[in-house]
Amino acid sequence: MAFHSVFLVFLAGLALCSEAAPSDHLDTEHPLSIKVVDSVRGSPAPNVEVKLYKEIADGVWKLLNSKQTNDKGVLPEFTTKEQFVEGLYRLELDLASYWKSMGLNPFYRRADVIFTANDAGTRHHTLVVILTPFSYSITAQLSEPVE
Repeated sequence: MAFHSVFLVFLAGLALCSEAAPSDHLDTEHPLSIKVVDSVRGSPAPNVEVKLYKEIADGVWKLLNSKQTNDKGVLPEFTTKEQFVEGLYRLELDLASYWKSMGLNPFYRRADVIFTANDAGTRHHTLVVILTPFSYSITAQLSEPVE
């Protein structure tokens, strides 16, 4: 039974990713967008605090931006193309505050995602995060290169 639940969450993530950023509507000035989905309620997750860091030296991270998701659970203009260059990035999501605002006590306090942007200047990156109080899943969708 647990396998079926996890599999359904995975399928939901794939469906959301395929709809998250159609390639004909990409914002070339803002190459990174974040979408957060509350899998318990089956709806967007508004007001989730998200921070983006870039590694500037081995193990040294610089905060680039800190925002909350909008009422659609999205951060569409999270960074600029000047900020989002090739390199190693860390995305930090405050899960505890989100779930506590709903009266729940989550297992995971936050989600840290470290990812590499190898061709940041030519692709749009969409990260979809699917949440429950006891799990989270992240899926990345990259656009085709744009010259």
